Amino acid sequence: MPAPPATRIFTVANQKGGVGKTTTSVNIAAALAMGGLKVLVIDLDPQGNASTALSVEHHDEAIPGMFEVLVESRPLAEVIVKVPGFDGLECAPATLDLAGAEIQLVPMVARENRLRRLLESYLSLREAAGNRVDYVFIDCPPSLGLLTLNALVAAEELLIPIQCEYYALEGLTQLLGTVRLVTEHLNPGLNLSTILLTMFDGRTRLANDVAENVREHFPAEVLTSAIPRSVRLSEAPSYGQTVMTYDPLSPGAVAYLAAAREIAERAIDIKGSSHS
Repeated sequence: MPAPPATRIFTVANQKGGVGKTTTSVNIAAALAMGGLKVLVIDLDPQGNASTALSVEHHDEAIPGMFEVLVESRPLAEVIVKVPGFDGLECAPATLDLAGAEIQLVPMVARENRLRRLLESYLSLREAAGNRVDYVFIDCPPSLGLLTLNALVAAEELLIPIQCEYYALEGLTQLLGTVRLVTEHLNPGLNLSTILLTMFDGRTRLANDVAENVREHFPAEVLTSAIPRSVRLSEAPSYGQTVMTYDPLSPGAVAYLAAAREIAERAIDIKGSSHS
């Protein structure tokens, strides 16, 4: 897959739970890494599902993770680990104590900038060492608190997975309101570049109507590839795998590979205008 001219930093967000957010983060990341690119997944969800799916240990209290980065300013390089079975795929895990980070961040100065500052520092070191990261994917919790805010401030691009169901656009409206505030006050460079339709069942009228509606509102942002409902996608994390390795020929894996290729091949002006 083509390498981007500079590191692309995506936040994968949707405050609505169960839309395939973590599944999207880890499988797009895995597909890009399989395409020969260097990819970092930052797990900002205290549940640690992205870390689990990438088979990265995060239950041991002795293991540092994103809590130490955000609250104690631990350098990212000290918590990032290589993902087993992949060249070029790494993960900064979410440990159990990350749930307490929201409260501990509240009194801090520039609390919404902590991830951006530490990520910029890490990426600069990698670039200086001739080992540039091509893609960063920040997996957010299903809420709009300080963890998600840090992710939105640190990113240049926003990837929103949308489940093809009745209330899909309602949740999107709330998220876009937050994004507008972030671009106005904290991160003018944030661009809603990518929308991915997930849990798509082409046999139902509803799924097709939702897909058509989303494409109508966001013609440039919605990827052509839609992710089908798939048992394999649900099973893979319990085996500590992405679907890309668990069942690479399954419809879910094929769809995520196509979506990753689309993302890689899109020439996106990340300094372009955000949706208002």
